[in-house]
Amino acid sequence: QVQLVESGGGLVQPGGSLRLSCAASGITFSRYSMNWYRQAPGKQRELVAAITSGGSTSYGDSVKGRFTISRDKVKNTAYLQMNSLKPEDTAVYYCNADWPAARRNFWGQGTQVTVSS
Repeated sequence: QVQLVESGGGLVQPGGSLRLSCAASGITFSRYSMNWYRQAPGKQRELVAAITSGGSTSYGDSVKGRFTISRDKVKNTAYLQMNSLKPEDTAVYYCNADWPAARRNFWGQGTQVTVSS
């Protein structure tokens, strides 16, 4: 059974930091690209950051320079370090595992991030 379990969300003041974790089980973690998406109320889900199986990273324009994605292939866990948080970063953040060649794609349940004073 495939599971992606996010953790680390919460309430933080503007300018603060959070680190999200996504623990994966039931998949060959090293073969998947790991992605973080977010969805704010009334908005479409958007890609925040991605890291390939080889470790290449990419970011959405709104988070470049503030967020860092990483992965630990021993712990089968992906991370999203979020710094200099802004109120507009408030959203539910979702972990996604994607292996296009095998047409396998999985989602976590999401974790709420709220940036507010």
